[in-house]
Amino acid sequence: MLRVSLHRFAEANGRQDAAALRSSGADRTAIERPPLVLPLPPLAARPFWSVMIPIYNAREDYLRETLQSVLCQDPGVEAMQIEVLDNCSTIGDPEALVREIGGGRVAFHRQTHNLGIAGNFNACIERARGRWVHILHGDDTVRPEFYRRARSGIETHREVAAALCRIIYMDEDGQWTGLADLESRQRGVLDGGFAWRQFLDQRIQFVGMVVARSTYEELGGFRPSLPSCLDWDMWKRIALGKPVHYEPEPLACYRLHEGAESSRLIATAENVREERRSIVYSCASLPASQAMLARRAAAKAAGVRAARRARRLWKTGLRGAAWRQCAAAVRCSLAPAVLARTAFFVLCAIMDRSHIA
Repeated sequence: MLRVSLHRFAEANGRQDAAALRSSGADRTAIERPPLVLPLPPLAARPFWSVMIPIYNAREDYLRETLQSVLCQDPGVEAMQIEVLDNCSTIGDPEALVREIGGGRVAFHRQTHNLGIAGNFNACIERARGRWVHILHGDDTVRPEFYRRARSGIETHREVAAALCRIIYMDEDGQWTGLADLESRQRGVLDGGFAWRQFLDQRIQFVGMVVARSTYEELGGFRPSLPSCLDWDMWKRIALGKPVHYEPEPLACYRLHEGAESSRLIATAENVREERRSIVYSCASLPASQAMLARRAAAKAAGVRAARRARRLWKTGLRGAAWRQCAAAVRCSLAPAVLARTAFFVLCAIMDRSHIA
């Protein structure tokens, strides 16, 4: 019954406008406000696209692939801004690589100091001159037709605030390993069911998402307090309040590899604490009558993810991290689905230790 009521809530509220989302009377005193994104001054001409590539200590072979995947479908300087934003890398010479690959077509900007993950992403938005912004990580790639197909969908459905395509997952060597779940079999604007799915779990990767600069100007930038799930937080804000266009053809490739920062956050369970904060932030933007049910459902989903993650970490020998993820799962929710998975993890851990002894 609860699942049905929440799904109906998602369908009913998936396309509320931003004013309606802000009308909740919930207490926001503890909610971090997103950074402001100021509109650009009037320009005589603006490109349609801003492809902004934030990097920090990027691998040269990955960045080379990223740039080449964009340049092979470059519609020209009048239609596309391409810029690499280096967050004070300490290894390599990314500027030289950009000059080599870009041949003057790709701009390079080095920050005066490290701004953190959110700071560099927000700088991408601030420096973007185009009407639509694609924040493209320096280890991901876009496939041919990505920009043409995205623009076609945007111009067909001018009400959309963002456009999304299905993602191909690839490993460190660029081999394809899987596909993202299909959100719709038809090309077009997603319904409220997608907004609810995104509310419960991260279903979007930067490489497949383009956003109108005006959307960022209205909703704000990425929250610095959520470095490991700032994208989930942003895409929830967009999906809950704005129409999103979907392209079911896989036109973007997301590289799966463990970075030092994500590994540290998982080892300390800070990633789960950030998820909980993000849930609180998101629920504060919902109507008060629905916020409690939504928060419970999202916390349960976060708890299930943490419990599953604990089991995977245990199998790989990261036992301290596994126990911390297990404890974080219970802090998220005491729902039966969470308790059953944490109990199973504890039982397996005890049996493994007994077997070793």
